[in-house]
Amino acid sequence: MRQMLIAIAVLQSACASMSAPLPVSGVDTRPAIVAYRSIHHPVYSTTGMVAAQNRIPAEIGAAVLADGGTAVDAAIATGFALAVTLPRAGNIGGGGFMLVYDADTNSSVAIDYREMAPVGASRDMFLDANGDPDPRLSRNSHMASAVPGTVAGFYLAHQRYGRLPWKRLIQPAIDLAREGIVVTHDLSTQLKRRKQRLCADPTTCRYFYKPGGEPYAMGERFVQADLAKTLQRIADEGPDAFYRGLIAGQIVAEMQQGGGLID
Repeated sequence: MRQMLIAIAVLQSACASMSAPLPVSGVDTRPAIVAYRSIHHPVYSTTGMVAAQNRIPAEIGAAVLADGGTAVDAAIATGFALAVTLPRAGNIGGGGFMLVYDADTNSSVAIDYREMAPVGASRDMFLDANGDPDPRLSRNSHMASAVPGTVAGFYLAHQRYGRLPWKRLIQPAIDLAREGIVVTHDLSTQLKRRKQRLCADPTTCRYFYKPGGEPYAMGERFVQADLAKTLQRIADEGPDAFYRGLIAGQIVAEMQQGGGLID
């Protein structure tokens, strides 16, 4: 009880001191170091808007809207373009999900196209000989690769909610990959930071780095001819080109060579 009374007395003393007016030495009339508008950049639209982690894909999505495409069309075009300009933000070898609002029915639909575990996956496949989790297996090995869902998810969304032709949505990404992109500071920094990990695999190293192993610098042009061919096949043949055709065969061959489970 005595301790409680002491605590109350201390609290009252603190409240009393906080309620006392603080001395004012004057008002600083100098302008702020960072203006409010430099921190917050609100943008408004009454027709539509596209947001992405990279400017070019966002512009591609906005162009799709301007051409009469639906919001889903814009999302698909943006996603394929991100696979070229900023692979970690969007790529055809991964998965995701899409939330679609249908104004006609006033309803929302979620499309889940996250990656799926291969048939050969098991609960203990990432354990070492001692039965302990091995992060190298779950993060950096071929066994860590799941069956990609992006292409299938985009195609399903397009079939249900798209308006523009499928090829029209992928063509901008094909052009970017074939003609090359100007490397941004973001991409250049990530390539430098992740070089050791990416170059652990010779194929990946050859793809993302120069012939001598040097990363691309900001402002340099990065051409992805193989990705352009892959995207062209998907545009021409649909998802079967990715999951059943030549591309699927190449993925399976790589998995078998590296000890992966996708077959």
